[in-house]
Amino acid sequence: MDVRVGSGLDFHRLIENKTRPLMIGGIEITSDLALEGHSDADVLLHALADAILGACGFSDIGTYFSDKDPANKNLNSSIILKRSLDMMRQKGYRLSNCDITIIGEKPRMSPHREQIVDRLAELCEIDRDRIALKATTTEKMGALGRSEGLGCSATVLVVK
Repeated sequence: MDVRVGSGLDFHRLIENKTRPLMIGGIEITSDLALEGHSDADVLLHALADAILGACGFSDIGTYFSDKDPANKNLNSSIILKRSLDMMRQKGYRLSNCDITIIGEKPRMSPHREQIVDRLAELCEIDRDRIALKATTTEKMGALGRSEGLGCSATVLVVK
C-alpha cells in the first residue's frame, strides 16, 4: 500500500465588499466582508487542493490555475478542488482523510462548521467523519489578528 501525506497553506486578504460573496469551504457566508483574489478566493478549498496535489507529487494550484489566466477570473474554487481530486484519482490514489484549520479573527466559523463539513464531504466524496475542521485565532497578533485576512492549513492522507 502506498500512503502519502500532503499539506497545503493559503492566505487571502479580507476586504469590505457587499457585492462579492465570502466563500469558505465551498459555502457562501453572509457578510459585508469578502476574500480578495483572482478566483473566488476560497482559502479553505485552496489549501485543501494544494494538500491533495502535494501528496500526489504535483505542483501547487498556481501552476494549474494561474491568476494570470483570465479564464480563472472569479473561478469557483470547487472546480479547483474537483480537478485536483481528478488528478489524484488519475494517479491511482483516493483521499483517506483531511485535517483543516482556518486561521483568523473574522468571521466566526462555529456557526458554519457543520455546513462546511457537509459540503467538503460532498465535494471530496468521503464520509464526514474523515474531515476534521477547526478554527483558531492569532490572539489578535499580526495581520490575521487585525482581521486583515484569513489563512487556512490543510493536511491530507491519500492511499493507493
